[in-house]
Amino acid sequence: MNNILEVRGLCKNYSSFALKDVAFDVPYGYIMGFIGPNGAGKTTTLKLILNIIKPDSGGVSVFGRESSLAQNEDIGVVMDSPMYVDDWTVADVEKAISPFYRQWDKSLYAGYIKRFGLDPKKKVKELSRGMKVKLQIAAALSHNARLLILDEPTSGLDPVARDEICDLLREFVTDEDKSVLFSTHITSDLEKTADYITLIMDGGIMFTGAKDDLLETYARVTGGPDDLNAEQKKLVIGRREHGTGFEGMVETANINKLPKDVLTEDISLEEIIIFMNKGVQIHE
Repeated sequence: MNNILEVRGLCKNYSSFALKDVAFDVPYGYIMGFIGPNGAGKTTTLKLILNIIKPDSGGVSVFGRESSLAQNEDIGVVMDSPMYVDDWTVADVEKAISPFYRQWDKSLYAGYIKRFGLDPKKKVKELSRGMKVKLQIAAALSHNARLLILDEPTSGLDPVARDEICDLLREFVTDEDKSVLFSTHITSDLEKTADYITLIMDGGIMFTGAKDDLLETYARVTGGPDDLNAEQKKLVIGRREHGTGFEGMVETANINKLPKDVLTEDISLEEIIIFMNKGVQIHE
C-alpha cells in the first residue's frame, strides 16, 4: 500500500457549482499541495474527504480502508481559524477535545505547547493568528495523527511564522508513515515544502503528480505584439496582450513551435494558476 489517501471520482453537485470526477492520491511520507483559485472546489473536496458532506458519487480511501468518521481520529485538521471557543484557554482546549481521541497524549500536548511558546492560561481570543495555527497543530499532533489536512493555515501570517509552519510540516513527514495534504493560496510555501501538487480548476483536476513535473510542463512566455501568428497564439495559455507585446504560458513541448525571438522562462506555481485560470475563462 503506497498511498495514505486515495480520492476516486468524487462528484458533488450544487445549484451553482459542480465537483466533477475528482481523483488523486497522496503517497505515504510526502507533502501534497492542493492548489487552485477561489471557488475551484478545494474546500468541498476536503469536506468530502473528512465525511463532513457526502458525495453524489465516487469515494475516498484512507489508510487503505474506505473513509469513515471513525478514521478521522487518525487525521489532524488545521483550518484558517480554529473552531475553538474564544474564551477557552490553551489548557481548556485540551480538556475539551482530548476525550474524543483514544490516542490523546498529555505529555505530547504539553511538549508542543512549550515548544510553540503557548501560555496554557492564555485565551484563544488573545492569541495571534500564527499562535492559533500552532495551537491547532499542537492538538493535531497530540492525538498521533498520521495524516494532516490543512486548509489555508498560513494565510495572513508573516514570512517568519509561515516558515516555522513549513518547517513543522517537513519534520512531520520525516516519519514515512505520515503525510500532509496542504491546501493554500500561498504557493511559495508549497514551492519550498511540497513534493506533489494537485491543481483543481472549476471543479475538475487539471494536474496531479510530482511538483517538479508540473513546473517542467509549462514555461512563461513573453514577446512583441507581432511575434505570433494566429496558430501560435492558440498555443499560449491565458495570453495577455498589452501595448508592448504579450505574456502567457506555454507547454514546454510546444516551445519549438514558437518564434525564436520570444522569451521563455521558468514559471512559478502562482503563475500557472493565474494563466490557467485565465485560459479557462477564455475557453468558457
